[in-house]
Amino acid sequence: MTSAPAARLTVISRRDCELCETMLAELAALGRSISLPPIEIVDVDSDSQLLRRHGLHVPVLMLDGTVVCRHRLDATELARLLRAPPAG
Repeated sequence: MTSAPAARLTVISRRDCELCETMLAELAALGRSISLPPIEIVDVDSDSQLLRRHGLHVPVLMLDGTVVCRHRLDATELARLLRAPPAG
């Protein structure tokens, strides 16, 4: 039996972004009450493709490459997605 790959959270952010800092702080607080996968933080300005895709619409929280929310943390949606059984 093969185990499912671990979930991956990514926050696409920008330096000196107050919304980004708020989302990261809220994720840290949420992580104290529910189990969260490791969080990777990616600077939108370091990747031209990310910059074209997300531009000024940061922060973006992604779970395994799929957008969960933008600008503000949707903790309810994130918790729901983390509990959902894998498709297939």
